[in-house]
Formats: sequence, C-alpha cells, structure tokens
Amino acid sequence: MITSIFSKSKPINFLLVFIITLLTFFVAHVKYGNLPVLTSQIVKQIIVFCACFSSILVLDFFVSKNKLTHKSSYEILLYALFLVAIPQTMLSENIVFSNFFVLLALRRILSLRSHKDIKKKVFDAAFWIAIASLFYFWSILFLILIFAALLFNSINTIKEWLIPFIGVATVYILAVCYSVLMYNDFVSAFNVVISTSFDFNTYNSLQYVAGVTLLISFGIWSSVFYIRSIQSKQKNFKPGYKVILIAVLIAFSIMIVSPKKEGGEFLFLFAPLAIIMTNYLEIIQDKWFKELFLAVLIVVPFGLLLL
Repeated sequence: MITSIFSKSKPINFLLVFIITLLTFFVAHVKYGNLPVLTSQIVKQIIVFCACFSSILVLDFFVSKNKLTHKSSYEILLYALFLVAIPQTMLSENIVFSNFFVLLALRRILSLRSHKDIKKKVFDAAFWIAIASLFYFWSILFLILIFAALLFNSINTIKEWLIPFIGVATVYILAVCYSVLMYNDFVSAFNVVISTSFDFNTYNSLQYVAGVTLLISFGIWSSVFYIRSIQSKQKNFKPGYKVILIAVLIAFSIMIVSPKKEGGEFLFLFAPLAIIMTNYLEIIQDKWFKELFLAVLIVVPFGLLLL
C-alpha cells in the first residue's frame, strides 16, 4: 500500500510529505529545542521551515528533470523520513539554509549534461555553493562536485575549469563590500568557523545510534546496487548518477570533520542518499520486500521521534 501511493508522482504525495516535515519540525523544537515565543522568533522559524521544505521541492525538481529515478515520489518521502530519523537537523538553522543553496547548486551541476550554457551553469553552481559556505563553511567542499561534473561530462576547456573560482570570488567580494558598508570592517559579514572535531560522544544516545545505523546500513546496501546499475543507464545521464555518488562521499566527509556534532551536519547527506535508496526501491521485484523495506524506514524513525 505504501509503495503504491508513492510509486507515481502525485500532488497528494507532496501534501503527505509536507505534513510529515511540519510534524517533525514541531516535535523537534518541543523535544530538542525551544519553542519560539516572540513574534520575531516565530517568523524566523517559519522561514527556516520554508527553506527546509523548499529543499524537498528542489530535490524533486532536479531528480525528475535529470531522470535520476523513475517517475515516483520515493525520494521526497525518504528525505522527509530522514528528517524524522534525525530531527536535530531541523534545529541547525545555518545548515538548513546552507543545504538549500547546495541543492540549488546541485541542480545547476546536473544540468551540465546538456552541454548548453556551460559557463553560466558552472558560475551559478559555484555562486550558490559559496553562499552556502557563508552559512556553514564546510559546505565549500561541494565545489568538488563542479569539477567532478566537468570531468564526467568531458568538458575539458580551461575556461570552464577556472569559472568556479570566479563564482566563489564574486560572493566573497560582495560579502566584504556588505561588511564594510554595514559594519565598517572586512569580516563581520562572514559567519565562518574554520575548525574540525573528531569527538563523536554527542552521538552516544539511542536516538542517534539507531537513526544513524538505519541510514548508513540501508544506504550502504542500496549503494551497492546503485553503483552496479550506473552502467545500464543512458550515456548522457550517467554523469549525473556519478555526481550523486560523489555528493554522498562529500556529505559523509563533512559529517566527519564537522566542528560541532549536533546532528545538523547529517542534512547534507539526505538528498543524495534519498536518490540512491529510491533507485534501489525501484528495482526491487518482490512487492512484500519493498513494502517491508519502506515500512522499516517509516516505523523506526517515527518510533525514535515519539520516544
């Protein structure tokens, strides 16, 4: 029943995902954060939620545009379920905004397969990633995706390989100008924390252990089939599948080096992992196993959320 609902893209699916996301956002603030009481705080949290749900819409857009899955809605359901599994991701406001801009960049990166307006797309992608890094510095690592996409799409002109640096420089120059105008210095506009930490003690709780184990175990299992299936994809769509795989590795690296292990760092993993797991769901032939696979991904996160 669950699989039949999300096996095709329908408006009702977005409504269900919206409800799941909104419920998770509310419970996360009740359970792990503080409910806003001032009007300014409420408005701020509404903006954060809109950025969070908009990320799901962006994900659905570039997945369907680049045929990264069949015409289903599993990826948006999985993304919402990942939020349920680790609701702390919705409390990290800067990471929510950073992830949103990374997804906008990913949309442009994947569109390089058409080999049209390459310079503009590369600049836009670097521009969005640079903005993302202003909210959360380590998201700058997603610049690697641009060069990987250029390589996978056999775009070897030196001009295209230099444009990402121009895009990043543009953002930082604008940020410096803003800082000078508003704060009369060069750095106040930057919210940059360049540090790392390998202390994972904050993950030592049932909620984290169960949630992370679920994501990693199901993710690794799905990735094996995902990697094997890339060769069977259409030639012009193969680079996109490879980019998603690199995105998972970058997101995992960010989780490792993140200076504050508060849960938000997992958010960068959700979109590419949702795509990989959706591809696995779509190739499962036994309906009972597909239902079981998806049921576990629903029951466990909600069980952890409501504990």
